[in-house]
Amino acid sequence: MSKTTGLSSMAIASKKEELSAAKAKVAALKIEVAELRAMQKNMRAEVKANRAAAKAASATVRAEKKAARIAKLEAKLAAMKNPVGRLAIKAAKKPSKVKVTKMAA
Repeated sequence: MSKTTGLSSMAIASKKEELSAAKAKVAALKIEVAELRAMQKNMRAEVKANRAAAKAASATVRAEKKAARIAKLEAKLAAMKNPVGRLAIKAAKKPSKVKVTKMAA
């Protein structure tokens, strides 16, 4: 004597269809997650590259400013070593404010 399971063959077929549809949805979600992870990885690499480029540009600007400052100071030093240049620099300086004091008469 066989036991009846209580499910008809149509109900079993319906459950199988639901199961296969759910598996298809899971597979589609897995593919979407993989695509999103790949996009995230690409964005991180892009941000890292942009940061490295900005860092390199900043270093270049700092080096240029430093070189300009050194050149300016070297020119000033060369002018001071030259006696005519030294006197010209002293003559070109703004005179200090003159203090007037009253003397007792």
